[in-house]
Parts: sequence; C-alpha cells; structure tokens
Amino acid sequence: MAGTEDTVPEKGRRRRWVRRTAIALPLVLLLPILVALAALRVNYTGDPADGTHTRNRDALWLGHAWVDGRKKDADVTALARRLRGTGIRDLYVHSGPLEHDGTLPKSVHPKARWFIDAVHEELPGIRVQAFLGDVLATEGPDGMRLEKPGTRAAVVRSARQVLDTGYEGIHLDLEPLHSGDRNYLTLLDALRRETRSRDAQLSVAAHQIDPLPAFHTVWGGVTGHPKWWSQAFFGQVARRVDQIAVMSYDTMQPLESTYGGYVAQQTSLALEVTPPSTDLLMGLPFFHENRFGHWNHAETVPAAVRGVRLGLSRTDADRARFGVALYIDFAATEADWRSYREDWIA
Repeated sequence: MAGTEDTVPEKGRRRRWVRRTAIALPLVLLLPILVALAALRVNYTGDPADGTHTRNRDALWLGHAWVDGRKKDADVTALARRLRGTGIRDLYVHSGPLEHDGTLPKSVHPKARWFIDAVHEELPGIRVQAFLGDVLATEGPDGMRLEKPGTRAAVVRSARQVLDTGYEGIHLDLEPLHSGDRNYLTLLDALRRETRSRDAQLSVAAHQIDPLPAFHTVWGGVTGHPKWWSQAFFGQVARRVDQIAVMSYDTMQPLESTYGGYVAQQTSLALEVTPPSTDLLMGLPFFHENRFGHWNHAETVPAAVRGVRLGLSRTDADRARFGVALYIDFAATEADWRSYREDWIA
C-alpha cells in the first residue's frame, strides 16, 4: 500500500508536466512565426521613394490561346488597346509545354507566326518571347531530367526552333527547380550562346529567394519541397540571362501587409545579386485563387506593387533595368489592371 501511495504524487506531477508541455509547445512553435509576420508588417511600412515607377521594361505572361488558334485579329487589337500607355515591353506567350525529353512539337503553337506579326503591326517595339516550360523530375518519378545531356541538347534545339519561327526570345520556366542545380546552369549557358548568336533575349521565371539563410534546406528537409533558392544561386542564374522574373506570389502570406512586406524583402534580396546588365522583374499576381500557399485577400496587386516600390527604394532606387511582370492575362481583372496603371505607371 505504501508503494501505491508514493506513486500518486508522481502521477500528478507527470500529468501536470504533460498539460504544461501541451500548452507550451505550440507557443514555442508559434512564436517564431509571429515574430516573422511582425517583421514583414514592419517591412511594409514607410513611403516609397519618388520616381520608383515603371522603367518601361515590364512584361506580361500570356496564355496558350494566343498561339493555338483560339484568338483572332480582334483579340490582338483589344490586347494592344490594353497595353498602350503601360510600361510593358515583353510578352511571354505560352508556346509549349516542352516534352520531358526536351523536344517541342510544332503542332502546339500553330499560330505563332500570325501572333508575332500581329503584335508587331499593332504594337511596334513590343517583343514576343516563347514561354517554354515543363515539370522537372526533382520531387517525383515523372518529368524532365536535366542531368541528361541529351535532354539539355534537345531543349536548345527547341529554342532554335521557336527562334526560327520568329520569336524574339526564350522565356524558360522549369519547376520545381532546386537551388544549386548545376545542370540548369549548364543549360542556361548553352541557351545564352544560342540567343546571343541571334540577337534574341533569354529570360527565366525564377523561384523566390531564401527569406532566412538556408531556409530552403530546412523547409525541404521537412516537406520534401525546398521551394526557395539561395541568394547566391539566384545571382548565378541572373548573371546568365538577359531577364529574370521572380515568381513573387504563392507566398503563404496571410495578410496584405505581410505579403507586401515579403515582396519588399524579395525585391531587395534580388536587387543585391542581380547584375546591372540584367533586367530584374518582380511578379505581380494577376490571378485569384484560395488554396494553401496563396490567399486571394492577401496577395493583391496593390500590396505587391507597394512592396516592389519599397524594396526598390531601399536598395537601388535609381536602377534602370528593373520592372514588374504580370501573371497572367486570362485571369486578370479590371481591378488588377487599374492597380497596375495607377500604382506603378503613374
């Protein structure tokens, strides 16, 4: 009986320890998140510098309908009317996707030549680039494998094919692309030789930069999806291309203020490592979804533009080769276009 009585206080202490741990552990895990959100909100405060508006180097991602036969002359006329008076200089028109082996069937963009000619007639000076992409086999068994030299060579041949069609550049979007991928850098080197020989542009859609040092390593270890690039790798990519467009959306931010602060941080991080000879474009969310990773009420065009202007103001307010990239035409609302014009073009 004595032994049983001795265990009663011990059991009580154990239960109290379990209850306290159950309360404290979520707080310990939540505290860094709350601190990070508070820091982003602070990063969204202040006034952008005068003159932090368009440099007339902006871009617009366009859907596949422009080159597969669904769009007509009247649509190009309406597009031209929409773009006149903006800072948009480049159109990234979806002309793929690439096959997993790097090849590109000509049948996927049968109206490309028509669209290029129509744009040049309606909007002289606007460049049309072929937006090519594919899923990489980095997080699953299916997809493109950049480690294969034959696949990389096929991507270069596909680039040559679309440039022969009349496109004025290649816009490459391969995802999920892990930070430090040397095969990707090798591919960019080969593509740059091809585009330079034709006086064409090479641009890429880029992942976001680690908001904290080595964050992609930590996140990848937990989720299997590293998501971010190191700032050093971002710089390595930026030095190999003519334009680098940051996909600064799908950020998991819950509020406009934290999203805008995050975009301001991303803008500064990208500016720090992008050479002056490369156009740096920050993506604006011209689409509307609610899912994990993207909250429509938070990721707004006004918040993104304000974040871009704050980051530009703090880091390199006078940078000439800078702009925004609008993703994507078919999902954009009148409010998105109005915010772009009023907040960025003014």
